[in-house]
Amino acid sequence: MVEDNKNSTVRIYIVAVVIFFMAVAIVLKITNIQWVEGDSLRKLANKHSIKNFVIPANKGNIYSADGSLLATSIPNYNIRFDAMAPDAKDFQKYIKPLSDSLAILFNKPSNYFQSELTRARTSSNRFYLLARDLSYTDYMKIKQFPLFKLGIYRGGIIVEQKVVRKHPIGEIASRTIGYERITPEGLPDGKGIEWAFRKYLNGKDGKVLKQKIAKGQWKPIRDVNEVEPQDGYDIISTLDVYIQDIAHHALIDQLVKYKADHGCVVVMETKTGYVKAISNLGKVAENTYAETTNYAIAESHEPGSTYKLADLMTLLEDKKVDTSAVYNTNGGVISYFGNKVVDSHEGGYGVISLAKGFEKSSNTVMVQAVYNNYKNEPSKFVNHLNAYGLNSRLGLPFQGEGKPYIPQPTDKTWSNISLPWMAFGYGVSITPLQTLTYYNAVANNGEMVKPQFVSEIKEWNKTVKKFDKKVMNPKICSQETILKLKAVLENVVKRGTASKLYTKDFSMAGKTGTAQANYGSNGGADKHYISSFVGYFPADLPKYSCIVVVHDPDSSNNNYYGADVAGPVFKRIAQKIFTDSPTKNVVKNLELKNPNQEKNYSDYYAKSQDKKNVIPNLKGMSGMDAVAILGNLKVKVKVIGVGKVKKQSLNPGEAIKSDTIITLELS
Repeated sequence: MVEDNKNSTVRIYIVAVVIFFMAVAIVLKITNIQWVEGDSLRKLANKHSIKNFVIPANKGNIYSADGSLLATSIPNYNIRFDAMAPDAKDFQKYIKPLSDSLAILFNKPSNYFQSELTRARTSSNRFYLLARDLSYTDYMKIKQFPLFKLGIYRGGIIVEQKVVRKHPIGEIASRTIGYERITPEGLPDGKGIEWAFRKYLNGKDGKVLKQKIAKGQWKPIRDVNEVEPQDGYDIISTLDVYIQDIAHHALIDQLVKYKADHGCVVVMETKTGYVKAISNLGKVAENTYAETTNYAIAESHEPGSTYKLADLMTLLEDKKVDTSAVYNTNGGVISYFGNKVVDSHEGGYGVISLAKGFEKSSNTVMVQAVYNNYKNEPSKFVNHLNAYGLNSRLGLPFQGEGKPYIPQPTDKTWSNISLPWMAFGYGVSITPLQTLTYYNAVANNGEMVKPQFVSEIKEWNKTVKKFDKKVMNPKICSQETILKLKAVLENVVKRGTASKLYTKDFSMAGKTGTAQANYGSNGGADKHYISSFVGYFPADLPKYSCIVVVHDPDSSNNNYYGADVAGPVFKRIAQKIFTDSPTKNVVKNLELKNPNQEKNYSDYYAKSQDKKNVIPNLKGMSGMDAVAILGNLKVKVKVIGVGKVKKQSLNPGEAIKSDTIITLELS
């Protein structure tokens, strides 16, 4: 018994000693943590429970010159459901009314949502995707739905917000408005105004310090942010939505009509170089076109006959010849070193002046004029082209501007046919916008201005930066030459290759171009045409310059020339701008009566006042008046043709019933 007590005492002492040493160890550890490891452990704890969150800055908007919104950032919401957050009682109580509300919002059966939400709860899904890409309005609605209005913890609603960039006017000019993105490799990338002016648009992100709380939620530690975000500036572009809409639809109609591969159009303000419209459309499916590439800026190609303006300018500046100089077109064919230069008009034009040769776009005339005068000093001719800026990029702020090319006599590739070939636009390369800039200089009395797409950067109503006119060359050639060039460009439309475009209602000046592309590849099997027209309007006091280029139009009917394919787009733009612009002309003789007009009005008035419930005699009446009369009689009308009523399907005097339908044939 004594022995047992003695052993028990020993064990107690041992336990006490162990506890004592454990206590000492704990105290030492606490002391070490407090005074030695404390800082590092506190930093580690803070790292996992406290961190800085980025507060994205609001990105600036892009506006058109007339104040229309071209690009803006809007919040976008994804809604998820934590199916395990609601308790069983709330879930059962609200599942049906929640499904009913979702059914109305998303136009789906209520039982669909009831089944999906129940399945999510059965499978313990805590992150079920219910809806994506909701607008702010729909987000506010869904927040107030049964169950969801109980919040994240009781209702299980999880909201993911992101900001998306939207183009309110749709895809029109989308390649010029552009975008900013991160590539799959994690690199920043973009196009157009969005990318070129991102340092102004993006602003500066802010920072807020937050502490982690339950269920993966974070809350701010302080009432103020560590760094306040700075909103981006707004960009005022030079684009005019009205002109842009005209240009876009005029181009797309022509592309569809000619089943072309792609095309572009640019309208520029002559004095300032401000681009008022730019459309770049490529075929994505049958009769369907979209903005896929900025062809006007990026695509450098052989221009064909639009390049002949540089020939004429150089010849006149050097006083080699005058526009009255006479050339024999030699039946429309002339050879240089075994290579033929051919006129598009079979048989040529006989003996004609240089001016006439330009107006008719005679290859044989223009090549003879250039080759005969510069064959012994080609560098003198080429130096002029370089001085015009035709061998240099415009220096636009956008990525991917095409590089022009002019063969130089010092190049190893220079050959005997280099000079004659460049005289009619082959063996050289230039982008549509570079061509337009050159023609615009002629319209602008020799002053070459740089194309610009942005006029101003603003912070609310305050101007941060203004982009005024940038002069690239104050005088591209003499005024004497300018006047002669303007005269022949106007005559191209009046009596030359673009005579189909001529109208006495408004004046235009310009040059047609029809170039062959890929003529040397695959034995000529890949050959196609590039149709173009470039010029300005009004011819006497130019306000706008414009270029239209259409690639690979349907050539099965030999109707692929610049005047036929590209020219109508140019005319449509000029016509709409002229027609819809207010006029200051004084209208005289307002009281003078037109007998025919008076008779037509009397006939219309008499018939419109006839209240009999019978079909009137409408023959000879204008279609618009006839439709108005029948509308007053509550008769449904089908109209065939345009003009005056030639025939009516119901005879005059027939009774009108509630379902009466009449067909009018107009001619």
